[in-house]
Amino acid sequence: MALTLFNTMGRKAEPFESLEKGRAGFYGCGPTVYNYAHIGNLRAYVTHDLLVRTLRRLGYEVTHVMNITDVGHLSGDNDEGEDKMVKSAEERGKTVLEVADFYTRSFFSDTGRLNITRPSVVCKATEHIGEMIDLIKRIEAAGFAYSAGGNLCFDIGKFPRYGDLALLRPEELRAGARIAADENKRNPQDFVLWFTKSKFGNQALAWDSPWGRGYPGWHIECSAMSIKYLGEQFDIHGGGIDHIPIHHTNEIAQSEAATGKHPWVKYWLHNEFLVLGKDKMSKSSGGFLTLQSLIDDGYDPLDYRYFLLGGHYRSQLQFSREALDGARNARKSLGDRLRLLAERAGGAVPAAGEALPETVTRGRAALFLKAFDKALEDDLSSPRALAELWGLLRDPETAPADALAAAFNMDQALGLDLAKAAAPDRAKADGNLAREIEALIAERAAAKKAKDFARADGIRASLRERGIVLEDGPAGTVWRKV
Repeated sequence: MALTLFNTMGRKAEPFESLEKGRAGFYGCGPTVYNYAHIGNLRAYVTHDLLVRTLRRLGYEVTHVMNITDVGHLSGDNDEGEDKMVKSAEERGKTVLEVADFYTRSFFSDTGRLNITRPSVVCKATEHIGEMIDLIKRIEAAGFAYSAGGNLCFDIGKFPRYGDLALLRPEELRAGARIAADENKRNPQDFVLWFTKSKFGNQALAWDSPWGRGYPGWHIECSAMSIKYLGEQFDIHGGGIDHIPIHHTNEIAQSEAATGKHPWVKYWLHNEFLVLGKDKMSKSSGGFLTLQSLIDDGYDPLDYRYFLLGGHYRSQLQFSREALDGARNARKSLGDRLRLLAERAGGAVPAAGEALPETVTRGRAALFLKAFDKALEDDLSSPRALAELWGLLRDPETAPADALAAAFNMDQALGLDLAKAAAPDRAKADGNLAREIEALIAERAAAKKAKDFARADGIRASLRERGIVLEDGPAGTVWRKV
């Protein structure tokens, strides 16, 4: 079975065929760095990581591009509201770039703790203004742009496929159908490519352009940067479902208008919301949960990753402490099972990343690996993949060493750090060692009292071979490692 992905464009599952054999280009919408990422935001990036890990597992050479939006994102995606970066900087008494740098570092700290692989390319909007201006020039030259109220806008009326991704009907594109009409725009859904007369007068960052000094609209950023690093057509574009009706719809229109190539993107992947109570989690609602808040409450970041993998990315996921407790307990049980198998395997425990031995590839464990891959190939079905992992670890007919090797191989896609989970509990091991040594010291003292010096010397010698030195003194016998 080949990889099948649910394509938002067309709303159907399609076999994945990359534009270039053996290579896959993926652009995932990154964060607007005006605040901490909340745990709902982080669901998208775990989804992107699962996709990239799966593609690489299937043998693709993947170029994963992620943008960092540090300018131009208004609080309303339809050119309304305040600039998120400016507002955050004013509230904190910092410059926009200071705020952007702080929250960018915070974001990658969170993704690192979730064991998310860093993208091949991380590109900041403020470092690609030239590319945005060049792309806007192409859009204008193709006849899709016009000046309105001092800003340069995209004319959706000249792009017949506008709304295909969001399944918008013609009547929904008429004036006032979706957003309040702007008297400066020809259509209410027309969007700004370049702002020269902001709706607010304190824009902190501005650049010279053919249309006047100003700054880019949010949507042009992703088009310009994805084209720069992936080409004028590429394989996959991902993001949350909230990006479908405006942001991604606008990206398609301006990109295909500029390049004249259709389709610009072959597959569109969108993850559903994380739901808290009855509402999606959002920063605008206030009181959102961060990964650090979960850590402060005693959870491991990988507990949250496990929780997310337990739901399919295209299904809404209800967050609760009870559900996270369940994920934590399941991951603890997973670690207990792995350590038990490691004990039974003795010195045959494989290292993570090692090539699978023939006993795995031709043995019973191969059945679980095949089912695991089949689950991932079926639109990244992580719940089924986890079920296959558990089936493998509980199977009495699979040798412990083979089960561990196969589990570590599965973890290349799951990213749960199973090799670390399989390692002995060091604190517990140290405690057991201390109790064992104290018992031997007591036995040695009893042997000396009974004048069984051969036994007492034998105990000292055996401990010495294990790197434990006994030192007799007025207060008794103490031990230390050498």
